[in-house]
Amino acid sequence: MPFYEHVFVARQDATPQAVEALTEEIKATLEANGGTLASQESWGLRTLTYRIKKNRKGHYVLLNIDAPAKAVQEMERLQKINEDVLRYMTVKVEAFEEGPSAMMKSRDRDDRRREFGDRDGGFGGGFGGGDRPRRDRDDRPRRDDRIEGGAA
Repeated sequence: MPFYEHVFVARQDATPQAVEALTEEIKATLEANGGTLASQESWGLRTLTYRIKKNRKGHYVLLNIDAPAKAVQEMERLQKINEDVLRYMTVKVEAFEEGPSAMMKSRDRDDRRREFGDRDGGFGGGFGGGDRPRRDRDDRPRRDDRIEGGAA
């Protein structure tokens, strides 16, 4: 049977227990149609890039499915009807990834600093970069002196 990765987003006001119940419904639908749910990952409540049906956040769930195409079609049909599901996407894959998905792998802030340099971005002195020396505010003439010395 073919392998599928299926991600769906549930409404933000759905409880985690309701999202788990929705996942169990999907599992039952797949098993009734000759498929299996290989694994599942709950990514939790995450902010959406843009509003979907007046929701700013959503519960994300990833399902790895081993099922015939008819089972996946039935699962998608039921999700289309369910008003708790904001969006879903199913992708056919050759094989499932080993270990946690990319969303579950946490990157430590220290790793990013080492990769991209220190706070200044690794460019040696602000975003301007290059060999230009940094100039502190104390190096400038006072505002009073500039007004007196300039055009009146």
